[in-house]
Amino acid sequence: MRCADTWQDYELIDATGHNRLERWGKTLLIRPDPQVIWKNQPVSPLWNRADAVYHRSAKGGGSWEQHRKLPQRWQIGWQGLTLIVSPTGFKHTGVFPEQAVNWAWYQAKIAAARRPIKVLNLFGYTGGATLACLAAGASVTHVDASKGMVAWARENAAASNLADKPCRWIVDDCAKFVAREIRRGSRYDGVIMDPPSYGRGPGGEIWKLEDNVYDLITLTQQVLSDDPLFFAINSYTEGLSPAVMEYILKTNLCPVKGGRTWCDEIGLPVSATGGVVPCGATAVWEQE
Repeated sequence: MRCADTWQDYELIDATGHNRLERWGKTLLIRPDPQVIWKNQPVSPLWNRADAVYHRSAKGGGSWEQHRKLPQRWQIGWQGLTLIVSPTGFKHTGVFPEQAVNWAWYQAKIAAARRPIKVLNLFGYTGGATLACLAAGASVTHVDASKGMVAWARENAAASNLADKPCRWIVDDCAKFVAREIRRGSRYDGVIMDPPSYGRGPGGEIWKLEDNVYDLITLTQQVLSDDPLFFAINSYTEGLSPAVMEYILKTNLCPVKGGRTWCDEIGLPVSATGGVVPCGATAVWEQE
């Protein structure tokens, strides 16, 4: 497992009983996490000092119980980037801190290439991966179906002094956008995709990653350049093994592009216990 252990402004302080105690800058939040199935006694005394607790609703979604008035938004930093944090009604904050381990990997690959790199970031959310790639010198096409998330990503870019970097901000269905890029002959040296585990399209279509991941990968691989650098896919679906995603990449990309594949879990270190909470998986194809 690779751990996102380079944060200063974020900390997973403790985790037990399906909950995480986290520090976001100076703000302490308690959020549910289905992976945290252990029920040992809390170690940190800071559980009682949380600024807000997210409670799930039996009807879906949930709400924040504020013990102290939370700012609507605030900023945290990672490796020179600035990210806006804002607790949402679906427990998320706009930042997936475990992804920092992948952001650093993208940056290293782009820097080592020593040539212009074009990256396609699908399901780009609030832009953590986009910002990391821009800061490393790549040009990026950032795609997300949510207008609000793309606007949030652009705010993050401005806060990180990256607004003038070469980035296209696209609000669109990712698969439909890729299909158009194939017809246009657009090509990319790197692909990042962070698809949701489950969702519904604008026409009520049901999206399940397990059912759609193969078609999504085989479609998107068609926009890779003649000399591609990497193709990475992230998953938060517990029922989808990282080895399954790697197998799809290996059998589709290696015969055509060469290179190698690998996969692993990513996680966050727990400062109170020294343990690690798993936070999803990544599968990668890369040119050697």
